[in-house]
Amino acid sequence: MNEALLRSLTPSVLGILVRRGADFAAAEDAVQDALAEAVRVWPADPPRDPKGWLVTVAWRRFLDATRADAARRRREDLVDEEPAPGPAPAVDDTLQLYFLCAHPSLTPSSAVALTLRAVGGLTTRQIAQAYLVPEATMAQRISRAKRTVSGVRFDRPGDIATVLRVLYLVFNEGYSGNVDLAAEAIRLTRQLAAAIAHPEVAGLLALMLLHHARRAARTAPDGSLVPLAEQDRGRWDTESIAEGVEILQAALARDRLGEFQAQAAIAALHADAPTAEETDWVQIVEWYDELARLTDSPVVRLNRAVAVGEADGPRAGLAALAALDDSLPRHAAVAAYLHERDGDLATAAQLYAEAAQKAPNLAERDHLTRQAARLNARRSR
Repeated sequence: MNEALLRSLTPSVLGILVRRGADFAAAEDAVQDALAEAVRVWPADPPRDPKGWLVTVAWRRFLDATRADAARRRREDLVDEEPAPGPAPAVDDTLQLYFLCAHPSLTPSSAVALTLRAVGGLTTRQIAQAYLVPEATMAQRISRAKRTVSGVRFDRPGDIATVLRVLYLVFNEGYSGNVDLAAEAIRLTRQLAAAIAHPEVAGLLALMLLHHARRAARTAPDGSLVPLAEQDRGRWDTESIAEGVEILQAALARDRLGEFQAQAAIAALHADAPTAEETDWVQIVEWYDELARLTDSPVVRLNRAVAVGEADGPRAGLAALAALDDSLPRHAAVAAYLHERDGDLATAAQLYAEAAQKAPNLAERDHLTRQAARLNARRSR
């Protein structure tokens, strides 16, 4: 089963149903049902026109649900509008759907969660991890969002800040390697940047390009993670880096700093260093200070502790880390790294092992487990 194909077709199929009169919540349910049916049927009987197949099945699922609801109006009219057999129209509704999901009737957090689930194709668990909340909490949030927009006509698109947040989270999920969505997020952000002269749109595009430029060097041939300091910088995409830096400089020149521009500035400083040892950590700490001021995010402060440890020494980094909640994701991994830098190998090994147990994906867990084993081997010599 080609999961990537299903994910790539989801926004277009959803857009067709919405344009044909389905309210968003019902259309999203119908598309999810069609995807589940595809997973069951396609391995034995793959369709010649996957998109047309999904449109037909999803529309029928929507009609079935509509007929079951006696209060649903126009059900006879909708039956007459069933799409004709044959290839579905090649219309890309994805970016429009992102804006429609950011509906004024939803809170920003609910709009982001709904879009990631319905259009981005992420699972509830993946979205919960991105938001640092329990999966059950996120499931309730998505359910409430779907109930809120049920029956609502999507004629008042939401705000750009929410759309940017969704694109950012979709890119991060794709960049993590769990779901291949990074290139799609870049494509949509390019579309948005071409349509809107907004410094934060440009900042987000620059950030994506600068991170994506390092993707080839992030994993070894065996699939294991390669930390930034150990990456082969000759494998970085210099054209993407140059483009990202140029876009960022133009955005910063407008003097309307936002969080994505600040993050892109940090990424640019990493990309600009010929070697890990030549990284300008002092300036990176200054950008983290700006980012913390803009977001007040505990994850930003966690990353800042690493930068402080590089700029001012591991004990300064540990002091910055001590002010943060140790239940934060990757807190143990950061503490392990800083303790290792400080020469406390026993504590570092223990923390690496603890961090491995909490790792959000297999690649990260294996990397942290190897780090713990490496330090234990050094201690036993």
